[in-house]
Amino acid sequence: MPIIQTRELRKVFRAVKRYPGAIGALRTLFSREHVDRVAVEGVTMSLEAGELVGYIGPNGAGKSTTIKMLTGILVPTSGEIVVAGLVPYRERKRNARNIGVVFGQRSQLYWDLPLIESFELLRAIYNVPRARYKHNMARFTEMLEMGDFLSTPVRQLSLGQRMRGDFAAAMLHDPEILYLDEPTIGLDVVAKEAIRTFIAGENTERGTTVILTTHDLNDVERLCRRILLIDHGRLVYDGEIETLKEQYGTHRTLVVQLTEPQDVSIDGTELVSREGNVVRLRFDRRETSADQLIRRVAEKYSITDVSIEEPELESIIRRIYLEGYVASPPEEPVA
Repeated sequence: MPIIQTRELRKVFRAVKRYPGAIGALRTLFSREHVDRVAVEGVTMSLEAGELVGYIGPNGAGKSTTIKMLTGILVPTSGEIVVAGLVPYRERKRNARNIGVVFGQRSQLYWDLPLIESFELLRAIYNVPRARYKHNMARFTEMLEMGDFLSTPVRQLSLGQRMRGDFAAAMLHDPEILYLDEPTIGLDVVAKEAIRTFIAGENTERGTTVILTTHDLNDVERLCRRILLIDHGRLVYDGEIETLKEQYGTHRTLVVQLTEPQDVSIDGTELVSREGNVVRLRFDRRETSADQLIRRVAEKYSITDVSIEEPELESIIRRIYLEGYVASPPEEPVA
């Protein structure tokens, strides 16, 4: 049985219709007119235990709203939702024991207390046995390199240190499911790498089911095999990243390093750039195989090295946002 399952999940926010100006403000005060904004529309998904899934989409697409319904913070307008055998908004306390949550813009740590005391309070709240707490703390302190700032008040921590603390706090009670909403936003390269390593470790070593929402597609490519793509509240793609690349990333780039600078012309390719003795050639993988192309280049020119650049996930997602997703996308325009 899937650990997370939704069917036709829908969330509509209703607000009073507002009118401009002073008279409009008075009219708004006594108005009974409402405006409905659909945040999530008919989302159906199924996740097996132990999956690490990227849940991505543009701003306002419905990612955070979905996460809040999965955690029990919001009640769906309609549809069905089951998480680890529970309906989150009906059984909030039991659901809270099964999940860990990290919101990049909010912290569950206590601002004026040393970090270690926040962990002690959370241990008491979740009733974590002392032995398990000590084991988890030792493990998280090592993995997230928190030893130097455990006694520092949370308000004095850097963003990267605070986020590491939030990750440890979310996993302190060994939840089955971890929801991550923009967990690496604003972090430097070192902090991002520590967080990514921690997420991958919790997923592979402990079998924690992870849903990751982010705008940083490097996080998605590094951590996830499967992505759910949401746009305007609707789920438009659910599948593997490689499948999406195969469908939309039809063009690859051959990078050729020549023994000396010279013009390069190969049938079936388009010159992307030439910098010194390095030439980049764009080709359609559906028409030309990389092996054939490399052989043709080697026969015609004197080269020292070749490599293949795959299309970036970011460019593929941007194209889907602009054009919409179709199972068999139209041929890419020539740049």
